[in-house]
Amino acid sequence: MNRLILAFVVLVLPPLVSVARGQVANRHYPSSRPPLRQTRFVELPLGAVKPQGWLRDQLRIQAEGLTGHLDEFWPDLARSAWKGGTGDGWERGPYYLDGLVPLAYELDDARLIGKVKVWIDWILASGQPDGWFGPAQNKDRWPLAVAMKALTQYHEATGDERVIALLTNYFKYINRTPPDWPDTEWRGVRAMENVVSAFWLYNRTGDAEILKAADSIHASCFDWTPFFLDFPYTTEALKQGLKYTHFTHDVNNAMAVKNPALWYLRSGDERDRQATFRGIASLDEHHGQVAGGFGGDEHLSGKRPTQGTELCGVVEYMFSMEKLVEVLGDVAFADRLERLAYNANPGTCMPDYWAHQFDQQANQVLCTIAKRQWSHGNDDTSNIYGLEPNYGCCTANMHQGWPKFVSHLWMATHDQGLAAVAYGPCKVTAKVAEGEKVSISEETAYPFDGVVRLVFESSRPTRFPLHLRIPVWATGARVACGGTETPVEAGRFAVVDRTWDPGEAVTISLPMKLRTETRYNNSVAILRGPLCFSLKIGERYERLRSHHDKFPVNDWAVYPTTPWNYGLLLDRNSPEQSVSVVTRTVGKIPFAQGVAPVTLKVRGRAIPGWDLEHNSAGDPPVSPVFSNEPIVDLELIPYGCTRLRITEFPTIRE
Repeated sequence: MNRLILAFVVLVLPPLVSVARGQVANRHYPSSRPPLRQTRFVELPLGAVKPQGWLRDQLRIQAEGLTGHLDEFWPDLARSAWKGGTGDGWERGPYYLDGLVPLAYELDDARLIGKVKVWIDWILASGQPDGWFGPAQNKDRWPLAVAMKALTQYHEATGDERVIALLTNYFKYINRTPPDWPDTEWRGVRAMENVVSAFWLYNRTGDAEILKAADSIHASCFDWTPFFLDFPYTTEALKQGLKYTHFTHDVNNAMAVKNPALWYLRSGDERDRQATFRGIASLDEHHGQVAGGFGGDEHLSGKRPTQGTELCGVVEYMFSMEKLVEVLGDVAFADRLERLAYNANPGTCMPDYWAHQFDQQANQVLCTIAKRQWSHGNDDTSNIYGLEPNYGCCTANMHQGWPKFVSHLWMATHDQGLAAVAYGPCKVTAKVAEGEKVSISEETAYPFDGVVRLVFESSRPTRFPLHLRIPVWATGARVACGGTETPVEAGRFAVVDRTWDPGEAVTISLPMKLRTETRYNNSVAILRGPLCFSLKIGERYERLRSHHDKFPVNDWAVYPTTPWNYGLLLDRNSPEQSVSVVTRTVGKIPFAQGVAPVTLKVRGRAIPGWDLEHNSAGDPPVSPVFSNEPIVDLELIPYGCTRLRITEFPTIRE
C-alpha cells in the first residue's frame, strides 16, 4: 500500500538551488546553466499544459473574438510590416504575436496556427548577416525584445531550430555594436526584457556570447534595483511635484518589477532579490488596487478606487508574477498572479472578448466619453469598451493574459517532480522521475469553488514528488490521497512524494472563507478565494461606433440602471455573519454578469450625497458612515463578471 508523505517547504525567502554547488537540477527541461544560479521551478514548454473545462471555454471565446480575428481587419496588424506588409513596424505586431502563439498551440487550433506561421516565417526570414531582424524601417531595439518572447514560445511548441539561430545572431549583434539603451526611450527602461530571452537561449545552447550580451545590456540600461529599494513615488507623481517620466509609467513598472530578481540569477547579489519584494510592497502600499494591480492610468496614480489601471499593465504584471514564481518560488507571487488573472484581467474586457478598456476602475459606475481624473496621457475615451479606446497598445498586447496564465499553471521541479503553481481546469503532460511521461487532469471549478481534483495518467506506477501550492488565504486546507486526508499549512507548498498509480487521484480542499480587506478611506472589499466581489449594477449599453460590417467590433458606453451608492452592513472581522454565498455551475461564458458562478447576498443602505464627481464615483465616504435610508438586499458578484461595479464599499454605522 502506498504511504502518503507530506513535507512542507517554506517559500517566503526561498534559497535557490545551485547546480554549480553540485546539487541536482531538473534533468528533463532546460534549467539554469552555470554560472547562473538555479531557479526555484522550471517552466514547462508551451503546449505541456492544455486548458480544460471553463478555462478552455474562455480561451475559445478569445480565439473567436479579437485575438482570433484582429489581424484580419485592424490596419496595424492586417498590413503589419512584421509579416511583410507596409504598415506598422514597431511593437504592435510582436505584442499580438506574444499572445497569439500560446493561444494557438494551447488550443491546437489549426486556423490560428496557420496565422502564427505567416508571422513567424516572415520574421525568421528577415534576419540580416549582422544579426538584426524585423522590418527594414524599424531601427528600434524595443519591438525586437517582444518578438523574441514570441519566438521562444514558438520554439518550445515546434522545436524549430531557426529560432535558435536567429536569436543567437541577434545577441552577437548586441555584442558587436555600441550599447543603445537610453533612459529616455522605451528600449532603455525596458531593456531587461531582452534578458528574459537571453537566459532562455543560454540555458539551451551554453553559448557564452549570450551571457556577454546580457551583461552588456544590464551594465548599460537603467538599473531598477536601487529604484525599487528606495521607491520614490509614494503618492501620485503629479502631487509630488515630479513630472511624468518613463519611471512613473505604469506598464514600465509592471514589467520592471521582475528584473532585479531575474538578474539575481546572474549576480547573486541579495540586493537584487530584495528589490523585487520591496518594489511590489511599495507599489501595493502607495498605489495598490483591489484587483491585484496598481493605480496606473498611464502613470502611477495612487490608491483611489476610481484611478485607472491600464490593461497593458495588468497582462505585463501577470507575466512578471509568472517569471517570479519560476525564479523565486514564493507562494505570494502565485497568489497575486491568480488575483490578477481572475479579477483585473476579465474585468477590463467584454465577456465575448470583442471589446476592452484602456483603463479599468475598481469603483466604476459610468463608462462614457468624458473627462475624468486620470493622471496623464489618457483621453476621454479611456474607460469605454471598444476596439482601441485611448490608444492601441492594449489592443495589440491584451492577448497574452489568459494563454500565458495557462502555460504557467504547472512547472517542473528539481527533484524531478511537478508543481501545481496556480489552479484552474487543465491537463499537464510532462516528464518526471527518470523520464517517464505522465499526465495529470485537473478537474475543478476553481476559482469559483475551492475543490481541486488531480487525476493521474501514466503507462505504469511512477514515483515522483508533487508540489501543491496552498494559498496564503487557504487556512484549514487539506490534501486527500490514498485513503488519507492530511491538513496542510497555508502560504506554503505541500510536497506529496509517493508512487502514483494510473487512475489515482489527489483532492485538494481549499476553504474559501469570506474575508475582508481595508481599502481607501477605510472602505471595505470582500474576497473569497482569489476572487474580489463587486456590487451587481444594472447596465445599459449604448453603441458609439461600429468598426466592421461582419465582426461585432463596436465601441460601447455603459450606463447604470440601478443605484450604486450603497454602504454595507457588515462585520469586517466575521463577514460570514452577514454575508451568504450562492453558487451555480460555471457557464460557457464564465465572466458574463447574468450567469455569475458565485453570488454574495448582503444588506446595505444607500448613502445620500455619495454621488458622481468628475464623471466617476466620488471617493467612498470615510467609514463608518451614518445612514437612515431603508435597509436593502444587495448582490455582489465576481469583479471579472462586472463592467460597472463598486468594489470598495463604505460600511454603515449601526
